[in-house]
Amino acid sequence: MVVNETGEQPRQSTAPGWFICFEGGDGAGKTTQVRLLTEALERRGLQVLVTREPGGTPLGAQIRNLVLHGDHVAPRAEALLFAADKAHHVAELIRPALDEGRVVITDRYTDSSIAYQGAGRDLGADEIRRLQQWAVGGLFPDLTIILDVTPEVGRARRGDVHDRLESEADDFHAAVRQGFLDLAARDPERYLVVDAGLPPEQIAARVLGRLDALWVGTPRAAPAEHGSELSGIPSGQERG
Repeated sequence: MVVNETGEQPRQSTAPGWFICFEGGDGAGKTTQVRLLTEALERRGLQVLVTREPGGTPLGAQIRNLVLHGDHVAPRAEALLFAADKAHHVAELIRPALDEGRVVITDRYTDSSIAYQGAGRDLGADEIRRLQQWAVGGLFPDLTIILDVTPEVGRARRGDVHDRLESEADDFHAAVRQGFLDLAARDPERYLVVDAGLPPEQIAARVLGRLDALWVGTPRAAPAEHGSELSGIPSGQERG
């Protein structure tokens, strides 16, 4: 298994499924983009599994409640709880779906921990990266889309409802944002950074275009071989 320059061990290229992740600060619009991409791929007849972290499994839902809606959690304990969620999530849901040849789309994955706990909590990005790599057994997305949003815009979009991490001060969220951007800068082939302030349809089109290029240029079986709709979102479609 090849190790890239960030020290991560990507999953073996012989795996039949495809793994796509959306990352970004709170209020970046990940939920909307997950939905738009899922709709585009399902229109092409692809089998898509949509999940999230934390909370993609019943155990993950309990961890999510603890870390996002519970009382104070010490930073290192917080990092370990998120790692536990990922380890269970990968073993019980993500790897089986990839082995079945499905497209897995997740709202957050390892980069969130590196950005939030490594940068935001100042626990060290490299240390958290190693913890995450161990937790997920070296399984990393084929493509990670970072929706870049400033702390001020993210807070305005969230309104008056904030979970335990969202309620942190803007300097925390600024460190998280920089953490995401640093990750993308170190491994640009695996990341796509998009301005979250663009209209949702423009963001979705950029994501689809990047996937087109990825799938056409790979020796693995590509979903793009099964249809042609990936190249864009039909005009005039209601997006809500």
